[in-house]
Amino acid sequence: MHLIQVDSVQRWMEDLKLMTDCECMCILQSKPISIEKDEQNELILSSQYSPCDNLQLLLKRAWIISTELTRIAQKLEKNRWQRVHSMTVRVNCHVRSMVNEYNTFTRSSSEEMNQLEKLLIDKCSEFTAFTERCLQTEDEETLKSMKSCVNETLTTVAQYFGQLIELVLTHEAQNLLRQIELSGSLYVTESAISSLFSLAQEGAHLCRIIAKEGGVVALFKICRQDCFRCLYPQTLRTLASICCVEEGMHQLEKVDGILCLADILTDSSHSEATHAEAAAVIAQITSPHLTFTQHLSSFLENMEEIVTALVKLCQEASSGEVFLLASAALANITFFDTMACEILLQLNAMKILLAACSDKRIVDTPYSRDQVVTILANMSVLDQCASEITQGNGVQLLMEMLFEKSSSGNPAEVAACERVQQKSAVTLARLSRDPEVAEAAIKLSCIPRLIKLCRSPTERNNSDSVLVACLAALRRLAAMSPAGLEDSDFQQLVKPRLVDSFLLCTNMEESFV
Repeated sequence: MHLIQVDSVQRWMEDLKLMTDCECMCILQSKPISIEKDEQNELILSSQYSPCDNLQLLLKRAWIISTELTRIAQKLEKNRWQRVHSMTVRVNCHVRSMVNEYNTFTRSSSEEMNQLEKLLIDKCSEFTAFTERCLQTEDEETLKSMKSCVNETLTTVAQYFGQLIELVLTHEAQNLLRQIELSGSLYVTESAISSLFSLAQEGAHLCRIIAKEGGVVALFKICRQDCFRCLYPQTLRTLASICCVEEGMHQLEKVDGILCLADILTDSSHSEATHAEAAAVIAQITSPHLTFTQHLSSFLENMEEIVTALVKLCQEASSGEVFLLASAALANITFFDTMACEILLQLNAMKILLAACSDKRIVDTPYSRDQVVTILANMSVLDQCASEITQGNGVQLLMEMLFEKSSSGNPAEVAACERVQQKSAVTLARLSRDPEVAEAAIKLSCIPRLIKLCRSPTERNNSDSVLVACLAALRRLAAMSPAGLEDSDFQQLVKPRLVDSFLLCTNMEESFV
């Protein structure tokens, strides 16, 4: 399950309540303190937690149980019976707590769920008793024969637990979708969409459950009703999360989701926030990392309208976040279909993107520059692109991108900087087939910078992909102006085969003592 990475002490503090609850459950044997269980306990919980909080508590508890089961298997492998038994007791308590907590905040549960809860609790009790007997057994041969039974019981507990969690999450998704579909109340619908978004953030498995239960259909239904216009941004954000899985994409295709997104993007009466979130959905469904976009046949039918609207959104973006979403969608579309590059050229997109890069308020992060240089790299295969680049001072921008460095040291930002360096070098290599571009690059001292990136691993953050791109760009520029290189650079970086130069540069990283 998806959990936000946090400091270990903070994680311990968050888990402390659950752990102390677990100890209480050991002592009280799962019996409620209050006699009036249905009234008082329910009142206390409902006053303290919202349905979304309750679901998060359930997911947290489920994550702890899943982790404990994995650790039990590891300790069992090492025959550490004392630890196996103590952890089994703990899992037993956590399972009972989870079932009690869920039954307290849920208003309805199916017969199937009740049966599964009973099976899981009974099997956990059996598991605890079994490990206790193992703890009291000293004969090694007997322990060996019992170990296979313990493993089998552990597998059954994990199986029942997985089935119960799947059923619970499906039940919760169904409840939320029922609220979205049947409620005419703006407040109830907004609350349900918010809870659905939180659920989708827990990972791909949750997104699959939501998609299978008709989540994409229900959300697009909201996006087609004017009375819910104020909920469009939130609804589209949830759709973008769900459409990261194949089931979500299939549902999107079935309900003509592409046409709906195109209508939203081209409707000027919608807010910028709505347009930005629609762009985010487009960016998600056209991601080059997904392997299941081939069935989006309707996208090609609406591509020109969508690309035109996204270019306009880039041009009129009031913030870096809006520009990032719109440019990310455009960047992905240029991978999705080559016709998009020709449309962008006709729309003077190159000029708009290059102008945006000079505005530090709009293009303010390596992530935004990564999207811009991706579009430039994909457009650079077109012959007409070279003149557009030179007229818009694009070569100067590409040169600046070769110096891209992370200011924070954050791994994601460092990776973005590497991509910017690599793609700017690739773009230079492609565009330098045009003598005018090559001449401009040489005048801006691109050759010395490319040489430094090749020879200094720290300048490229030890990235092999940046190295290969720089070697390719250097060789293309050297062919246009061989006088710009010293003999040693020519002999090592240009004259040999590319693979030999690559190996020479990567070996510079090694240090022999």
